[in-house]
Amino acid sequence: MTDDRDRLIDAALTHVPFEGMNQRAIAAGARDLGMSPDLARALIPQGGAGLAAAYHRRGDAALRDRIAAAPVTGRFRDRVAGAIWERLLLADPELVRAGAAIMALPQNAGLGARLMWETADSIWNGLGDTAADVNWWTKRATLASVWGAVVLYWLGDQSNGKADTRAFIDRRIDGVMQIEKLKASARRLPGAAALADLATGWIRKPAPSPAPGRWRAGKEQA
Repeated sequence: MTDDRDRLIDAALTHVPFEGMNQRAIAAGARDLGMSPDLARALIPQGGAGLAAAYHRRGDAALRDRIAAAPVTGRFRDRVAGAIWERLLLADPELVRAGAAIMALPQNAGLGARLMWETADSIWNGLGDTAADVNWWTKRATLASVWGAVVLYWLGDQSNGKADTRAFIDRRIDGVMQIEKLKASARRLPGAAALADLATGWIRKPAPSPAPGRWRAGKEQA
């Protein structure tokens, strides 16, 4: 079943530039494969949003592989910026633009936010983040917002080699690093660490489990 789904996703994506990220592209891909419409709907039940999510998650999976294979060198902020750039290199602007259009619909807002969170989570986990308290959440929320802003900038960037996007990433990551430095400085104040532990010690990262919306047991989770 998973192989059939992967084949359908591949076939449907070739039609997205002409049809958009929608059920028409999925139906066209199914026709290319000689697959029944009913099976196509069962494999990608969320239609265009499901196709966009599947494409996005493929990019995240490829990024995790690249980070795992890369040597651990350089400053941490450069590694974060580099991971964001690598994620962009794994994406086709036309497909991303089509996916962004479908995710902009009100009924898909939750899924779109979840996908940005998953990308941030892939980056932090890949770079060895060990946070287990409230910082686990704040790091991912902050980087997810950076990722969303970077994608929008990248889609409109006409500079040579996307040089302006690289500079934009650097500026945004510098801002994130400044926040982390301020947090670290605040915790060094007398009594601040104990107060923070008292206030947020009960907040922990979630136990390992399949992320909502991931492909599992033959169906796309909502």
